[in-house]
Amino acid sequence: MADLLVAGLHLIALLGVLALVAAVGRVVAGWLRLPLVIGEILVSLLVGPALLALVGRHRFDTLFPEQLADPLKAVGEIGLVLFLVGVVHGLDHGAADRGNRTLVRVTAGVFLLPLLTGLVFAGWVWWAGGPALLGTAPLPALVVMLTVAMSVTAVPVLACIIDERASGLGRSAPLALLSAILLDTVAWLLLAVALGLAAGGPWGVAGAFAALGAGALVTRWGRSVLGCPHVGAAAGRHPRAAAVVLAVIALAAAAGAREAGLTVVLGAFLTGVLLPKTQDGPWEGMTEPVVRLGRLLLPVFFVGTGITLFTESRATLPWAATLLCTALAVIGKVGGGYLGARWAGEDRVTALRVGVLVNTRGLTEIVVLQVGYAAGILTPGLFLAMLVMALATTGLTGPLLSLIDHRVARREPRTLQGGVQ
Repeated sequence: MADLLVAGLHLIALLGVLALVAAVGRVVAGWLRLPLVIGEILVSLLVGPALLALVGRHRFDTLFPEQLADPLKAVGEIGLVLFLVGVVHGLDHGAADRGNRTLVRVTAGVFLLPLLTGLVFAGWVWWAGGPALLGTAPLPALVVMLTVAMSVTAVPVLACIIDERASGLGRSAPLALLSAILLDTVAWLLLAVALGLAAGGPWGVAGAFAALGAGALVTRWGRSVLGCPHVGAAAGRHPRAAAVVLAVIALAAAAGAREAGLTVVLGAFLTGVLLPKTQDGPWEGMTEPVVRLGRLLLPVFFVGTGITLFTESRATLPWAATLLCTALAVIGKVGGGYLGARWAGEDRVTALRVGVLVNTRGLTEIVVLQVGYAAGILTPGLFLAMLVMALATTGLTGPLLSLIDHRVARREPRTLQGGVQ
């Protein structure tokens, strides 16, 4: 009993320290003028190997004892699931515009060229990457995983960047955000395909989609139940209880997805879709405390990934793969967004801004990579290369937008006090 109490107190102390680590990451990101989540993720990933280098293996094992590895992993996954519920719930905003031809063409560009660059990168890994980079996962699973990783956009981080720069983005902001929403919805489904291929080939894919189909049916039924006025009114009267119920549903869905051989991320996806979309309705407020709790626990997820990757696998960064996937990622997203927007009739500056915005990968990309790594599809070296790509492409968004603004300002005449300079 005493040992259990000590382990519990140790776990609580670790969670408090990791919250401080995340805060340090946000401060560092603010100094560097990067999205706050990027600094938080980067510092959380590096805290494990940094401590190991500073204090040595013996003291590191005292700070992060083996018996707390599973509880820390569980806490991190809880944070991930609760956070993603709110993210996915927000993916349906702007649904009325989905039939717009301009949006369809922009989304096609944002998806098809990154899909092609993902295939190119997968071909290079298979042909020249070597066994250490390629790993032992089925090649079809790796190909689908890499195309997904090259295609996704981080909707939450993108929304934050758009909010910060809304006045200077014009039409590029809604086009980029709505196309990213549509694309990420497809990406979660492709992720299920990759996991199914890794688990059991075509039969694994069939099983994954059978589980998704069953989940979709339950989600559709649950959405109709939650959409009843009486249920919504009850949730509005008892918001805290409704938030607790929502969290329990999300965690149960995540556990069910894991039992079906899928990822907990898909359980969060189905729960986010489950909630009715109503303007200023009670369910919008229910997600806020759930997401806040998930956001608080999320650094634990990345700390666990960093400890596994950097202290257990002893992986080194493959520079050739890193440079190639970063170059292909920028070409695919910036080029795809630009070409799609130009096909839709947008001017060059708007099209270029769309491409730069959808190149923001952030948290969504890192979650996809971690899922692929945990499933054994991505090797440690490949995970590291694509992690650097995700951080680099997201960090480039702000500077590239500023560069576009600077060039536009130099080319356009300036109006001062009613006259033209």
